[in-house]
Amino acid sequence: MSTSGTNAPYHHGNLRQALLEAALVLLERDGEAGLGLRDLARAVGVSPAAPYRHFASRAALLEALAVTGYRRFTEAMEAVAASDTLDPATAMGRTYVKFALDNPNLFRLMFSPQLKRDKLPGLRMAADAAFRTLRHVIGGDVRANRVAALAAWARVHGLAVLLLDGQIAIEAGEDIEALVTEIIERR
Repeated sequence: MSTSGTNAPYHHGNLRQALLEAALVLLERDGEAGLGLRDLARAVGVSPAAPYRHFASRAALLEALAVTGYRRFTEAMEAVAASDTLDPATAMGRTYVKFALDNPNLFRLMFSPQLKRDKLPGLRMAADAAFRTLRHVIGGDVRANRVAALAAWARVHGLAVLLLDGQIAIEAGEDIEALVTEIIERR
C-alpha cells in the first residue's frame, strides 16, 4: 500500500503559515494569475479542501499574502528607521525600491487596485503601519509630515514601478543601487 504524500494523512503544526509560504513562492514564480488554492494544496501536499480551512476563497488568500507582504515590508522599513544612518529618508527609499525589485509580484499584489483596502480592514492596518513608519522618519508637524511622506512615497513608488516595468534602462556596467540612491537623493 502506498503512503505517498497525496494518500497519507497530513499533519502540520501550522498549515496556514505553510500555505502562505508556499503561496509566496508560487506568486513570485508564476505571478498572481498562476496562483490557485488547488495548486497551493498540491504544492504543500494536502487535500484540495485543506486550504479552504484557512482561506475562504482565492481572494482571501490574496489578501493574506498582501498583509504578509506589508508586514515584511514594514519590518524592513522599521529596521531602517531604528538604524543610526545619517539620512534615514534616503535609506528608507532605497529599502523600498529594493523590496519591490526583490519581490516584484508580491509588491504588485500589495498595491493592486483589485484589493480594496477600505473593505479589507486587516490589509488597511498593515498598509497604514508601513506609512506610519515613513511618517515617523520624515518628522515635522502633522500636515507637513503627511504631505512630505506622500511626496517621498510617490517618488520611490514611481521609481520602483518604472524599474519593475523596464521603463528605466540600466546601462551596461551601471550599478542599480547607486542609481537608485542618486535618484532618491536628488530633491
